[in-house]
Amino acid sequence: MPGPNFIQHEEDSPMRRGGGISIIGVIYLLIGVAVAGFRGYLVDWTVIGNVIEGILAVLVWPVVLLGVDLHGLIP
Repeated sequence: MPGPNFIQHEEDSPMRRGGGISIIGVIYLLIGVAVAGFRGYLVDWTVIGNVIEGILAVLVWPVVLLGVDLHGLIP
């Protein structure tokens, strides 16, 4: 038990929250990139619709993995 003069600094706090992305978030995005790449969403980035579809496929990769087709969703 700390003494009466013990001050716990914010950076030492177990409840401290970082401003960056968590390791779970990084893993989620990496899996999303892999799934979107294998399903053909990360090709021909010269058309804005393909860019949007690619980003959407990365973010909602579980839906893409279940077989939902996002191709042609955005004209």
